[in-house]
Amino acid sequence: MTSLEHGCAIVTGATSGIGLETTRLLAGLGYHVFICARTEQNVLQTVENLRTGDFQVDGAPCDVRSRQDVHRFVEAAVNRFGPVEVLVNNAGRSGGGVTADIDEELWSDVIETNLNSVFRVTQEVLNTGGLRHRGRGRIINIASTAGKQGVVLGAPYSASKHGVVGFTKSLGNELAPTGITVNAVCPGYVETPMAQRVRQGYATAYGQSEESILKKFQAKIPLGRYSTPAEVAGLVGYLTSDAAASITAQALNVCGGLGNF
Repeated sequence: MTSLEHGCAIVTGATSGIGLETTRLLAGLGYHVFICARTEQNVLQTVENLRTGDFQVDGAPCDVRSRQDVHRFVEAAVNRFGPVEVLVNNAGRSGGGVTADIDEELWSDVIETNLNSVFRVTQEVLNTGGLRHRGRGRIINIASTAGKQGVVLGAPYSASKHGVVGFTKSLGNELAPTGITVNAVCPGYVETPMAQRVRQGYATAYGQSEESILKKFQAKIPLGRYSTPAEVAGLVGYLTSDAAASITAQALNVCGGLGNF
C-alpha cells in the first residue's frame, strides 16, 4: 500500500475508536497526522501516547461545530506539517429516541456535529489547508450503514449520516477532474465507546439488559460479531493509497455483511 508520502493528514475525533486507529494507521504509512477532539487533555494524551511509537503526530482541541475553531485547527495543522493532502472527517456523536419525543436541541446538535461539521472542515481544508490547489488528495468521510437505511429510534443519527453520504457523492463528482477523491466509509456495528453508549440507550428504551441488546445486534450481523476500529481504519488506509486513485464518490461498507447495499 503506497501513501501520498510524508504529507499532512488531518483526522477529526481522533482520541478513541475509529479515529484513533485511523491516526495510528496513517502515521504508520508515513503521514504527518494532525488530530483533534473537543477536550485538550485528550488530544495531548493521545499525541503523547502515539509519539512513543515514533509516529509524526500532533494536534489541537477543536469543536467541529464552530467555524472559528475549525479555521484555527486547520491553520495550526498547516503551520505544523504543511498543506493538507488527506482529510478524514471522523468526529461525530450518536443520538436518537422516540421521534415524537425528540428535543429539537438534540436533533440540531446531531446534525451540526455529524453533518454540518463535515462540510465545514472540508471547506476549510480545501481553502485554508490548500488541498484544492494540490491537484491530488483524499477526503474520506466516516459515515455509517445508517446513512443508507433507516435506523429505528435513530432518526437524527440516520438523517445526519444520509446527509454525509449525499455530500460525499456530490463532492466526489465535483472534484473528480482535479485528482482529489472523496469517499465515505460506512461502518456497521463497531466496538467503540460510542457503540457502548448506543447499547445502553437501547437497553433503557426497551427495558432490557445491555447484554441482551448486544446479543440482539450480533444476531443481525452475518459475520456474527462487531467489526473492529482497526478494520474500519484499514479501508481508510486503502483509500489513501495510489491503488485507490480511481475510487471516488462511493460509500463503502465495513459491516460484517450487515448491509449488502
